[in-house]
Amino acid sequence: MRDENPQKSERASGVLLHPISLPSTHGIGDLGPAARRWIEWLGESGCALWQMLPLGPPGYSESPYQSYSSFAGNPLLISLDILVDDGLLTQQDLSPRPDFPPGRIVYNDVTAFKYAVLDLAAERFFGGANETLMQVFEAYEDENRDWLDDFALFMALKEAHGGSPWTSWETELRARQPDAIARAAREMASVVNKYRFHQFVFSRQWQSIRQRARAIGVKLIGDLPIYVAHDSVDTWVHPELFQLDAHGMPTYVAGVPPDYFSPTGQRWGNPLYRWEQMQANDFHWWVRRFQSVLRWVDLVRFDHFLGLNRYWQIPAVNSTAEQGDWRPAPGAELLTTLRDELGSLPIIVEDLGFVTPEVEALRDRFGLPGMKILQFAFDGDSENPFLPNHYPSNCVAYTGTHDNDTARGWYENAPEPIRDRVRRYTGSDGTHVAWDMIRTLWDSKADRTLAPMQDVLELGNEARMNLPGTSSGNWCWRMRESQLTQQLAEKMRGLNEATDRLR
Repeated sequence: MRDENPQKSERASGVLLHPISLPSTHGIGDLGPAARRWIEWLGESGCALWQMLPLGPPGYSESPYQSYSSFAGNPLLISLDILVDDGLLTQQDLSPRPDFPPGRIVYNDVTAFKYAVLDLAAERFFGGANETLMQVFEAYEDENRDWLDDFALFMALKEAHGGSPWTSWETELRARQPDAIARAAREMASVVNKYRFHQFVFSRQWQSIRQRARAIGVKLIGDLPIYVAHDSVDTWVHPELFQLDAHGMPTYVAGVPPDYFSPTGQRWGNPLYRWEQMQANDFHWWVRRFQSVLRWVDLVRFDHFLGLNRYWQIPAVNSTAEQGDWRPAPGAELLTTLRDELGSLPIIVEDLGFVTPEVEALRDRFGLPGMKILQFAFDGDSENPFLPNHYPSNCVAYTGTHDNDTARGWYENAPEPIRDRVRRYTGSDGTHVAWDMIRTLWDSKADRTLAPMQDVLELGNEARMNLPGTSSGNWCWRMRESQLTQQLAEKMRGLNEATDRLR
């Protein structure tokens, strides 16, 4: 197949760390001083890549993969300390605060505290506390009106309805009847403005982080879920693009069929696209979505790339994924449009799971790098494609992802035959298995290699980020400030230099 998007070789390394896992005094990682220190640490370590999870406002179970919007940022990442510098808060406003544990996120406490303080900042902002910033805000509104107004009203209406999904709202609001929408926008103007303010502040703080990363030479890798949450502004505003009935409920939902690991398959529940409708309007929504995420990052990990070739269509009435149909998706047409509109395809494809020759052909036709996961390599098959000696240069290799256990936790709980293969392949005695796996990965042909920060810190499964198939206890791990040491940066820098990955 012809390579339609050849990518320049870039032998580099990096770390996977979601910003919520940064240390801070306010219960959750944010875009303040700790984020700047993190960027500095990456520079000192010789790493050129910082990968994160989706940055949108999380919905169900705090999952960043179930966001209320494909275009908005997560207000919980806003730095309250920077708002003090902006004159919108005082130090007294930040106390007393809950006794947040240093290594975990307690979402109920964090959400209650931060949103109350953000409400206060918004009140002062619209009361004229910073006129210079108000001018910047007005320009931001004008530049982002195509999504911002809908999002802010959506969140205001959710607040007014006690967080209920939009499909349970009054008929005229659910159907977005113009008179009802205009009336709600007028009556809830102050609440709508609050959500606009959140997005303005998030964007302003994020761009500061991005500028610092560029100055140091660190590229940011974002994450784009292929599907959107059902309870999202995307489905509320554009029901015609999704397989929904007249009441806004999904007729078919996304997932994957049964396999060796899951006898009933995985029923994700996301509404499926009406691909024919999207293609008819030149994939306009997709183009806007990519343009939006590329405001924040340099590269995008495209989650569940397999769904661009074909997708498993599950009747929404079914409680499992056992019954469904494979349906084709216009992946080549979408990628061609994106390349033409964006000028290039700065994409890493998540090509794990039901990989078929057609999926590989689609990936390779556009010259896109796939993913290799070292934890998947040790089943005893010498031809296993996840063994580093089989890696092509055009791939991105990981010790594990946010869905895997940490390297140490995985090794400690693996059967002895697998542990033995790990030791023999990496030359490890098992004492520092996470770093032995990192070293093996860094020494491979893969152009780009990354490890979760938990593996760099050699943490066990107490630091796992997500356990697929569970809806509680995930997305909670936080790094402690004391763990980000100069000694660790020097160790990483030495490895980058030895493996020709020094940025």
